[in-house]
Amino acid sequence: MNLSDILKDSNYKLTQFTPEQVETFEKTIFQKEVRGKEVPFINCLVRRKDIQLKPEEAVRQLYLMVLNEQYGYPYERMEIEYAVSFGREKKRADIVIFDKKDTRSIYIMVELKKPKLKDGKEQLKSYCNATGAPIGVWSNGDSISFYHRKDPNYFEDLSAIPKATEKLSDILTERWTIDDLVKKDKLVTEKKSLKDLILEMEDEVLANAGVDVFEELFKLIFTKLYDEMESGRNKTRHLRFRNYGDTETELKEKIQDVFDNAKSKWEGVFTEDSKLMLTPSHLSVCVSSLQDVKLFNSNLDVVDEAFEYLIGKSSKGEKGQYFTPRYVIDMCVKMMNPQKEETVIDTAAGSCGFPVHSIFHVWEQILKEKGIPKSHLFTAEEKPIECTDYVQNKVFAIDFDEKAVRVARTLNLIAGDGQTNVLHLNTLDYERWDEKTEDETWQDTYYEGWKKLRKLRETKNNNRDFQFDVLMANPPFAGDIKESRILAKYELGKKPNGKYQTKVGRDILFIERNLDFLKPGGRMAVVLPQGRFNNSSDKNIRDYIADKCKILGVVGLHGNVFKPHTGTKTSVLFVQKWDDKLCPKKDDYPIFFATMQEPSKDNSGDKIFVKKKDFPNAIASETKQSVNEVAETADHYQATTQDLDEYLLDSHGHLIVKHDLYNHDNLTQDGIAEAFFEFAKKEELSFVPGKL
Repeated sequence: MNLSDILKDSNYKLTQFTPEQVETFEKTIFQKEVRGKEVPFINCLVRRKDIQLKPEEAVRQLYLMVLNEQYGYPYERMEIEYAVSFGREKKRADIVIFDKKDTRSIYIMVELKKPKLKDGKEQLKSYCNATGAPIGVWSNGDSISFYHRKDPNYFEDLSAIPKATEKLSDILTERWTIDDLVKKDKLVTEKKSLKDLILEMEDEVLANAGVDVFEELFKLIFTKLYDEMESGRNKTRHLRFRNYGDTETELKEKIQDVFDNAKSKWEGVFTEDSKLMLTPSHLSVCVSSLQDVKLFNSNLDVVDEAFEYLIGKSSKGEKGQYFTPRYVIDMCVKMMNPQKEETVIDTAAGSCGFPVHSIFHVWEQILKEKGIPKSHLFTAEEKPIECTDYVQNKVFAIDFDEKAVRVARTLNLIAGDGQTNVLHLNTLDYERWDEKTEDETWQDTYYEGWKKLRKLRETKNNNRDFQFDVLMANPPFAGDIKESRILAKYELGKKPNGKYQTKVGRDILFIERNLDFLKPGGRMAVVLPQGRFNNSSDKNIRDYIADKCKILGVVGLHGNVFKPHTGTKTSVLFVQKWDDKLCPKKDDYPIFFATMQEPSKDNSGDKIFVKKKDFPNAIASETKQSVNEVAETADHYQATTQDLDEYLLDSHGHLIVKHDLYNHDNLTQDGIAEAFFEFAKKEELSFVPGKL
């Protein structure tokens, strides 16, 4: 009997269990006739009687096997459907494990009835509080959570439950290195995202903590990134962002100390006197939720997602500025192909996706030239001096949203090993930059980056024209600019008859402003509303672009790409500024057009992931790589058994978003970026001597 058939229409899954465990269990299933139908049954491992096999029962019996075989708990210490009293009412707990010495006291409580974490955790908490059980487990066969009940209000995450031969204190006091974090990363082992954990913390603790949620979570993520980086560069160092059985007061003092060290290393994100504002109790819960998460990987997408959510809550979307999905960014970077000697800028940077992914693109070139293999933790590890030089001298970003700038600075400070060129300025209102740049408080944070940006001006003391090689941006495309003082600075602020308009869309002005940043021969990728490409009223914009530069290509993005923030249909415009040498002016030339066919997200804005059946030819190589190489290096080895049945994983054990923009790690098929590269080679475009 196949278990997947039994679970087919339920919310339960089997990805928490190894294929061997599932196969062993399936061999014990048998059929019985019930009301004239053949029905699957199992002989319960604890009750020792035949039980009809329904989805919840399948997950329960498999987890009983795990408790017995992996953790060593004898079935005699377990009870199923244990009656928990709530006054006159009784409810049935799925699995309980009794204390070894006090055989009627409950040690571990397991909840499987509620397949959604929020519902399951509430049920689990009520059972633990009613029985006094110090440890709780929730699972739906896919995700799993372990909790330590400290008191009725606070349940702290555990990295695992103790084995039968261990005490709870053994789990709490176990010292972790970065390699332990890689092996036990709960984003892989428990199938959660950082955003899931933040939502959980908001529900449990932060909503009633009386603090600025963005600020306090930002401090914790900032601190944890620093702690991981320190251990990434010293593999024997014990991580400090962990509760090793500290009292709540001791833990707060320790985390504050790590935060202070991080502020000292990465200046200009928090003030010198910034303190953690969470109470020791609240902080303890948050640290336990985050401590088993590995934020660093080869592209920082884990922390990207969390920051996107946090800034989104801080009204980013109200200004029409949405975070660009990382797969769209990667397509643009591959197509624009920045080189280590070239300068790059994003003029509407948000959390700095375009600059950060440009950094990764160039770093890989540098590492390849030097024959250095790219480690899974290469963002955290020491890199050749050329890598940090590139970040500190060639990569720039500007945004007018102060919270976004601080997030962007954090990611770039990490990459630049303590230096960055991310500036808090209003890109469109360059006339008033001097007011900002002469302010001492602003200079304390941004002066070094501003000094480097000034050197790239075309004319001294003029903030309009710059000499950048590459610009990539997703400017805000909602809202109009109405200030006549600003509109008067732009050709596109005029009507076709030459008179100035009373209002102009922000994205329109960004087109002109972005071209001002590029030197002759410089190239740009910019995300724009689809209407700019086909509305008859926008013909003057298209004429302006064609006059200033060569249109290299237009890629139409699927309507779901920016959901749930907006359903606006968008396209990416790729251009190169006319230049006698790099891009000689022509009246007639071919243009690359492509349209994204795979939606990448569903209509609700949830990502769609690649299943193995989508790319059957990739399965053998990916599976072989996962089992033989990833397991050998202890790099997310849990994923090799958990997802072999359904989803295709990259080399970090992460799910791959289903899109057709480019070939992901040679596991999916070639996409739009590869097609553009062939077009660019054929057209002998100036920036394609290298490879994607």
